[in-house]
Amino acid sequence: MSANVSSPPVEEHPSLLQRQGIEPVLKWGFLAVALFMVGDGLEQGFLSPYLTSTGFTVGQVATLFSVYGAVVAVSSWLAGALSDAWGCKRVMMIGFIIWVAFHVVFLGLGVGAHNYPWMLVSYGIRGVGYPFFAYGFLVWVTLQTPRRSMGKAVGWFWFCDTVGFGVISGYLAGFGIPVVGMLGTLWLSLIFVGAGGIIAFALLHEAKTGTRVSVGSAVSSALESFKLMAERPKVGIGGLVRVINTTSLYAFGVYMTVYMTQNVGFSATKWQSIWATMLFANVLGNLFFGYLGDKLGRVNVVAWIGGLGCFVTVAAMYYVPQWVGANYPLVLLVSILYGLCLSAYVPLSAIMPALAPERKALAVSVLNLGAGLSNFIGPAIVSLFIAPLGMVGVNWIIAGLYIVSLLLTLVLRSPAVEVRDTGEEAEAA
Repeated sequence: MSANVSSPPVEEHPSLLQRQGIEPVLKWGFLAVALFMVGDGLEQGFLSPYLTSTGFTVGQVATLFSVYGAVVAVSSWLAGALSDAWGCKRVMMIGFIIWVAFHVVFLGLGVGAHNYPWMLVSYGIRGVGYPFFAYGFLVWVTLQTPRRSMGKAVGWFWFCDTVGFGVISGYLAGFGIPVVGMLGTLWLSLIFVGAGGIIAFALLHEAKTGTRVSVGSAVSSALESFKLMAERPKVGIGGLVRVINTTSLYAFGVYMTVYMTQNVGFSATKWQSIWATMLFANVLGNLFFGYLGDKLGRVNVVAWIGGLGCFVTVAAMYYVPQWVGANYPLVLLVSILYGLCLSAYVPLSAIMPALAPERKALAVSVLNLGAGLSNFIGPAIVSLFIAPLGMVGVNWIIAGLYIVSLLLTLVLRSPAVEVRDTGEEAEAA
């Protein structure tokens, strides 16, 4: 792939932004991603209970989310390849247009008309939108950022992604639902997605490299990501860890929202505030663990804080409300701890390119595929096991995956992934 290049040269006198891992040419992209993800995430804390309240079953909602997740998975994987063929900005713009068009169809012909087939089709196709926009930009970040500050750069990316996707969107939904209702709140998404798309179109400028390839060649090259996983099994292992990372988040969107509002007894507004605060903690953790991974070791942060921490807190998200009921302060505390542990996987975005430094775009494609697959795997686990095992059984399956993640992450240890922010670049493993 044409994007398989070495790290950009390190500036002798880096600017303040560069010292934080943000290359000046990309600064507006971080804001664009944050705004886009506000719109994309507005529905996360209430769409499932909203649809079940209108007559759809939890199984139908899980299937809807699984179809969406499958499209997200493929689109996430293709984001790197198509960025190579068309450029990162063009891929972002395609994602923006698809998201807007099919969100309108989803709400107008699907949800508003209570038409499940239209919902499946339009929500599924809309799944192309955010991976192209967000992960197209992530590819851009990994190609423009020197390796020694990659941890900080991806930390800022995930900070912007999550502050939009969960924090602002969660609180906004909590304010919007009592005023304009759930359907009206869903329509508000278009304002924020539109703002992010306009900023990206107007203020991001991609240099013409003269090395673009055809889409067919780029996709064929992307298929080499599977060859890369065969040649370097650690890349495949890293991709699997990334799948597990956010599986709980997308599964929670299906069953935990229903559990907390219908079983435990939280109002939709209170649950939205818990959800948003959890993701606010996740945002802070995205920055903190990006820096901490560069300083103290990326594998340790992902394995022990991410893997072990998520195992404990995912279990606690179910059992603490069982023990204390709708106790807002205690459930809020557990959700904050969960959000922090979830963010400890941020250094994985720096680990993956380091595992294949001469083929970064392929490694990022594997990472993006893992991120996308979690959108599918989480709801699919709910869809398959909610009937025979109930919510408690589903929760233990999700929690157990994080022990698997811990063990897999320890396999990723190598000098290349543990670059410290000392001004020295490690050699590729």
